[in-house]
Amino acid sequence: MTQIKFDTANLAAINAMGRDQFIQMLGDIFEHSPDVAEDAWQARPFRSVDALHEAMMSSIRARDVAARKAFFDRHPELSAQAIRHGGLTAASVDEQSSAGLHALSQEEEARLQQMNRQYRERHGFPFIICVRHYTKAGIFFELETRVACDTEFELDYALNQIKAITRGRLNQRVA
Repeated sequence: MTQIKFDTANLAAINAMGRDQFIQMLGDIFEHSPDVAEDAWQARPFRSVDALHEAMMSSIRARDVAARKAFFDRHPELSAQAIRHGGLTAASVDEQSSAGLHALSQEEEARLQQMNRQYRERHGFPFIICVRHYTKAGIFFELETRVACDTEFELDYALNQIKAITRGRLNQRVA
């Protein structure tokens, strides 16, 4: 999906949007997942941004484990190379860069790739973290710690991280 730059919209305008306009406005809040916005559109009108976000999160929570893992697979792995060479949404580039991941040394990048691989092999989906809440060192620590966690725990933890990521994005989009 091509990302379109929007000015912020107020909640009344969001509630008044037709399906296609709603999806165009909010379809990129969740990484490569306009279907989340499409599901949420049906829950209008929203009394608050919290209610809008909850409708979007409900779309994901309603999915079985296989569908949730497929949804998680739409999220990029943390990578300085991906930031530099494309493949990330503008929001992901901004978020990963804000944590210093755009300026990793070769050794740090190699370590990050290795840990990403270990995490994916163990859990079956990419490591997901709300990078704007962490420093580079904190991200490395979390990845090292979470690779050893139970996959069921990680399914819930990743969803909570997505909740934090998308709430920040939604706050920037909806006034």
